[in-house]
Amino acid sequence: MNSIALELLQSVFGYSSFRGQQQAVVDHLSDGGDALVLMPTGGGKSLCYQIPALLRQGTGIVVSPLIALMQDQVDALREAGVAAAFLNSSLSAEDQREVERQLLAGELNLLYVAPERLLTGRFLAQLERTEVALFAIDEAHCVSQWGHDFRPEYRELAILHQRFPAVPRIALTATADPRTRDEIVERLSLQQARQFVSSFDRPNIGYRVGLRHNAKRQLGEFLLGHQGESGIVYCLSRRKVDDTAQWLAESGIEALPYHAGLDAATRVQNQKRFLREEGVVMVATVAFGMGIDKPDVRFVAHLDLPRSIEGYYQETGRAGRDGLPAEAWMIYGLSDVVTMSQMIAQSESADERKRVERQKLESLLAYAEATGCRRELLLGAFGETYPGSCGHCDNCIAPPKTWDATVPAQKALSAVYRTGQRFGSGHVIDVLRGEETERVRSLDHHRLSTFGIGAEMDEKQWRSVFRQLLAAGLLEADAEGYGTLRLTAASRSVLSGGQLVKLREDARPERGSRRRRDSKLITGDKSSGGSLGIEAYEQPMWDELRALRTQLARQHGVPPYVVFHDATLLAMLRALPANEDELATISGVGEAKLKRYGRDFLAVINAAE
Repeated sequence: MNSIALELLQSVFGYSSFRGQQQAVVDHLSDGGDALVLMPTGGGKSLCYQIPALLRQGTGIVVSPLIALMQDQVDALREAGVAAAFLNSSLSAEDQREVERQLLAGELNLLYVAPERLLTGRFLAQLERTEVALFAIDEAHCVSQWGHDFRPEYRELAILHQRFPAVPRIALTATADPRTRDEIVERLSLQQARQFVSSFDRPNIGYRVGLRHNAKRQLGEFLLGHQGESGIVYCLSRRKVDDTAQWLAESGIEALPYHAGLDAATRVQNQKRFLREEGVVMVATVAFGMGIDKPDVRFVAHLDLPRSIEGYYQETGRAGRDGLPAEAWMIYGLSDVVTMSQMIAQSESADERKRVERQKLESLLAYAEATGCRRELLLGAFGETYPGSCGHCDNCIAPPKTWDATVPAQKALSAVYRTGQRFGSGHVIDVLRGEETERVRSLDHHRLSTFGIGAEMDEKQWRSVFRQLLAAGLLEADAEGYGTLRLTAASRSVLSGGQLVKLREDARPERGSRRRRDSKLITGDKSSGGSLGIEAYEQPMWDELRALRTQLARQHGVPPYVVFHDATLLAMLRALPANEDELATISGVGEAKLKRYGRDFLAVINAAE
């Protein structure tokens, strides 16, 4: 089976070898085994079920949450010569009947459907009348009530195991922390499935985080390093999306808004332009993005804090899916904390869910305020250990100024211990500052030795200290999400004086001593982020190759990246293939695309020589 799978990888998709655990997943699924695949965005999850669907008898059924994602993947498969289709509400009744006919006739290799349609009695009955090669459940984190993209329909997909016990299933996601991973296994009845967990690291992405002081100016400076490139700017509110998109457009940047307040036709049109045109910047709320299969997004910018590390990881992961350099840039302010806390408090969610959301927000704040390697902290949220510093995030490139906060850290840890490790930061800060609140007095905490020992620092400074202690692993929030703080094993050496604690300067007790990071650091090091490293002498041919790609994409009615990814064009630019045999060796050039586009691209390359 291995040689046939590799042959398909080369002839259909144009890749010479599998990456990471792809080969193992393909072999396991092709042999009829169930699988849970955790692989980062851009890691090649789709190939893990697309190739087994080609190897096995019957049609591979792919459960996908969004119409746009289905269309993108089907377009790409058809360009590669694969018999693929989707079935959703965007099709006319006549087209839907034709797809159903193709399914029942066994003419399709892959069929993409939404969970709502798959679960209908009519569609399940149709599946029982055809041969199903496998079930692939994409974006499987949607099953989790604790996740950022919860879709209740996903929880009913366990019916596939009950109705089709002999058909192998594969669930795939790029964003599952340990809690979400366990819930996927439980809800989809995947207890017997083999788990394939790849590193969540995206080494091509440079992470930058800074304090917000003039959002438009900071964003404008950042975008100077990404002129003519596609990117996404995330904002928390619809009003801010509209305002930012208008400002960018007036500044000469091709920017479009996207949020749930726009009419459906505008949203569809703006998304279509983002996918099919070069250099468009989408300004959006988190309503935009899940499943967007656009590989050449060179940056993702956040003008506000997301709601969780999971959400942040997934949103930033939309940059650089092609493996080329990309940037994840974020600015934030204290107002974000207030806004997000209010949104959580005012939501109609159950108390338990609110506690979990507050804990996730605190974890994200700890990440934002950290002084250490951001990649190490980000991967740690998914249970992965990153050795040493990455050398590619802002804290590694330009370490922030710190101060000796050993004594305040000892005070904070001691107050947590003296209050019984049963309270959140708010109550502990009241004790430290000597605030005789009704709760402090009712618990007799005004009689503790730690009462008032931190009066020299205000509440905001103490909150920064606590968040940074959480980030450093010197405190931990309870696992059930109640927000209470506990000491860790590492706390002991700080309390005993055996370990110094360095914190960011913004928590220093001296008035007026806090410093803002230089704006150049906030906007990021352009040499390590979005630039593809194209030399001046290469620029004319690069522009010609991209122009040809856009022209061919319009002729075929597909996004430019469906013709060829930026990574494939870049390989052409560097290799300068002289004929079709040499062009066939370029990664991403399969047999169908070589036949369809080879002569046109060779003509551009040879004309320049």
